[in-house]
Amino acid sequence: MYFSVFLPLFVVVLCSQWVTSGSQVLRNPPGVGPTGRSSTTTLLTTMPKNSNDECDLVMNRSAADRCAFVKNTPDCDMEDGFINYLDVAFCLLPPSLTPLTIALCIIWLFVLFFILGLSASKFFCPNLSAISSSLHLTHNVAGVTFLALGNGAPDIFSAMAAFSRPHTAGMAVGALFGAGIFVTTVVAGSVAMVKPFAVASRPFLRDVIFYMVAVFWTFLMLYRRTTTLAEILGYLGLYIVYVVTVIISAYIYNRQKNSLNASVQNVSHEPEFHSSDSSDDEVSYLAAGTIQQEYESEYRPLLPYSESTSQILLSSLNPVDSRKWRRKPWSWRVLKVLKMPLEVLLLLCVPVVDPDKEDKNWRRPLNCFHLISAPVVCVLVFQSGEYGDYKIQGQFPLWLLILLLGLFMAAIVFCTTTNDCPPKYHPLFALLGFVVSAVVISAAASEVVSLLHMLGVVLTLSNTVLGLTLLAWGNSIGDCFSDITIARQGYPRMAISACFGGIIFNMLFGVGLGCVVQMVKTHSDVQFESEGLLTWVLAGSLGLSLVLSFIMVPLRHFHLGRTYGIFLLIFYVVFLVIALLTEFGKIHT
Repeated sequence: MYFSVFLPLFVVVLCSQWVTSGSQVLRNPPGVGPTGRSSTTTLLTTMPKNSNDECDLVMNRSAADRCAFVKNTPDCDMEDGFINYLDVAFCLLPPSLTPLTIALCIIWLFVLFFILGLSASKFFCPNLSAISSSLHLTHNVAGVTFLALGNGAPDIFSAMAAFSRPHTAGMAVGALFGAGIFVTTVVAGSVAMVKPFAVASRPFLRDVIFYMVAVFWTFLMLYRRTTTLAEILGYLGLYIVYVVTVIISAYIYNRQKNSLNASVQNVSHEPEFHSSDSSDDEVSYLAAGTIQQEYESEYRPLLPYSESTSQILLSSLNPVDSRKWRRKPWSWRVLKVLKMPLEVLLLLCVPVVDPDKEDKNWRRPLNCFHLISAPVVCVLVFQSGEYGDYKIQGQFPLWLLILLLGLFMAAIVFCTTTNDCPPKYHPLFALLGFVVSAVVISAAASEVVSLLHMLGVVLTLSNTVLGLTLLAWGNSIGDCFSDITIARQGYPRMAISACFGGIIFNMLFGVGLGCVVQMVKTHSDVQFESEGLLTWVLAGSLGLSLVLSFIMVPLRHFHLGRTYGIFLLIFYVVFLVIALLTEFGKIHT
């Protein structure tokens, strides 16, 4: 709902900015954007750059010269990603049709966001859940490790992709800070408005304090404009401290609960609905498992029925549940039809293990095909196809070797298994699905970052503002709707816990792993170039929202109502207006 409100407004601003930039290119001196401010952005750099090679200056050229400028400027070469979107924008179609090219790129951007969301929700998260079940992890440990990784995969991979190149590092800063503000205001405010409730005091204060520490640490790195490997390892270690704190607090709570209820053994599970540290998480897991079992038992055939191999393959590739299709509204059906081609392609490449089903989602013909397709997809997609053309000793293609090995493994598995009973090594398919879905998400995130960088160049917008708006919205809108749905189902505590718990993971690992990857590539410390006021507006707004929540929620006796939700939504709108005014030069130092 909120995405549909903000996105059209932002697109209108972008279009008007593009038109304005086209009319001002002859009046602005080189190196100065249409608003009169320097076109530098927040960059993660390891070497000085020649200002004469800045790709941002392409809009200062005439329309006929832009294609040649992009092709002859080294700074316009996009090393990561399958597509050079700057070539697409300026060389694919005549200059008069550039608006059409931009419109097509925006449509492709939505497709990439669909790929990110589908890969994470339908493949990455279920396989992580299966891995955590195989490792017999408790719900608390799984929630702050595997579940946090699954929910934050698009944000983390997008940040790592952005940090991997100097052009787009500012986009990572904008996306992580922008997503943090969006989740802690819009998402949390929506949950409070949909289902007013009393938040669990200790987990709320714990999460807010850890997030404030993470934000302050990130602010210090940006302020000092440098960071070392030791500091980044300590930065990542902060999340380990957070995980240990969650485990210890859950242990203390459960011990206190058991001592209080020692005399009432029969009702030992009732306090779960009012748990503070466990919150609604365990209730949701139990409820989901019970509903799933009842749903499957209701539609289980009375007489035993065995499908043929071809029938199993066709049913496995059908992403539509006929019973769910009849119950859902028309809007859901239209969206499902649009997503079906992507889902079928992912089903062909990524195995999924479901520990809640009796057969663990074992599909013999499809899983055997996964042994062929999944490794080949990894080779062709990893690092944006860097190894797709690699040849062993310059003669034998690597992808062909992987294909032959996959055919051999698939033949062995097909001949030694049956359609009805999954093999003992079936959980290993969850690990394979996890790896393939992670590679797909990483590739899609890299394309999103490259595409947004192109939009920033064409529309003369900084990567930071694109990160805090389009990238942050695209990665967070799924969390927004899922948390609101969870709140409507009666679990607002779990929804508010997801708001704060997930973004701690995203911030620490998005920045931390991005910096580590850059350090490994360059063998030097990371240097940050500050864009100036917009970066501090981001950091200050996020810090202010956390401080206000830390003060106001206890003053309200930890009760989140509609008034508090409206306040958070107004806070986000004010922040967005200030950020855009700062970007367009209306607010300056």
